[in-house]
Amino acid sequence: MGSQALQILAAHRDRFEVVLLAAHTSADALAAAAAAHGPQAACLTGAPEPPGLPAGTRFFRGPEGLLEALDATGPDTVLNAITGAAGLEASAWTLRHGRTLALANKESLVMAGEYLMPLAARSGARILPVDSEHCAVFQCLHGEDRGALRRVYLTASGGPFRERPLAEFATITREEALRHPTWVMGPRITIGSATMMNKAFEVLEAHWLFGLPSEQIEVVVHPQSIVHSMVEFVDGSMLAQCGVPDMRVPILYCLGFPDRLTFDFAPFAPARWQNLNFLPMDPARYPAVPLAYEVLQRGGDAGAVLNAVDEVATAAFLDGRIPFPAITALSQRVLAERSPRPIDSLQDVLAADAEGRSAANRILSCENSWT
Repeated sequence: MGSQALQILAAHRDRFEVVLLAAHTSADALAAAAAAHGPQAACLTGAPEPPGLPAGTRFFRGPEGLLEALDATGPDTVLNAITGAAGLEASAWTLRHGRTLALANKESLVMAGEYLMPLAARSGARILPVDSEHCAVFQCLHGEDRGALRRVYLTASGGPFRERPLAEFATITREEALRHPTWVMGPRITIGSATMMNKAFEVLEAHWLFGLPSEQIEVVVHPQSIVHSMVEFVDGSMLAQCGVPDMRVPILYCLGFPDRLTFDFAPFAPARWQNLNFLPMDPARYPAVPLAYEVLQRGGDAGAVLNAVDEVATAAFLDGRIPFPAITALSQRVLAERSPRPIDSLQDVLAADAEGRSAANRILSCENSWT
């Protein structure tokens, strides 16, 4: 997503200045991007300084270095596409300072929506959702009376196992789970799309972004990934945002908001999509999705625990330590065994994250039934 954003920024140099670039360990890519865009600062959270940074680019290192780099550069807009819990503190920095957060790190709101949304309200910060589903909902609701909203439909492709017999889920391999039918994404998000935990997170994100109760959020399976989400109003009207499955579309929308910027996309051809299918979400096939509604019911720091366990379980599956169905089963178990606690600070969120990881690792180390 970072490289896609840089393509857009390069096409609109008259409008944007890149002041900070950050990555985890992609040192060569970071150095190349810095050479092309000349930022004030660059940061690698998990690797040493790469050779070839421009002379005017100051280097920062580590998770704490990212916050120092944000302090040093003071960007007006932060595009946060960090994967997982690692993106939380950058989101908190942006909202605390009243800046615009172009949010692709859904885990920020999954973990800490109860803390971040009031923080944004106090500082006057703006959150623009980059996830294709929430960007679609945002566009459909823009200028509408929220009191006239009946329901939001979040669409899901159904992942690579939409038609696979349930009896064969235990035999799903790493390679099969990483072959998403419509999107090209990183390993953690791709596995989350296969389990539909990613969609569970999007239910939680929609709750916080749009102030919706659980009964106004519904997930439908849409294999073509052309309708990115839909909203229904009390008069029976439906609005949907459509487009090719290309993340540059929501990135462009959020970077340009409230304007619509031009970019050289392949034109959308409606005649190519003569059949668009919408199917009910099957909780037996996708047991992760009901966990979102359980988290909303439980409240407090339950979302932080859910994300923590999913990160541990996904890594265990990718390492070959547990079968595919155990990813969600482990999350179900840890949630059931732990009572949620209120969130009063970012430290409360980080503590819940640590507890969730510890509980998941303890179960994985004590049980052999999943191997």
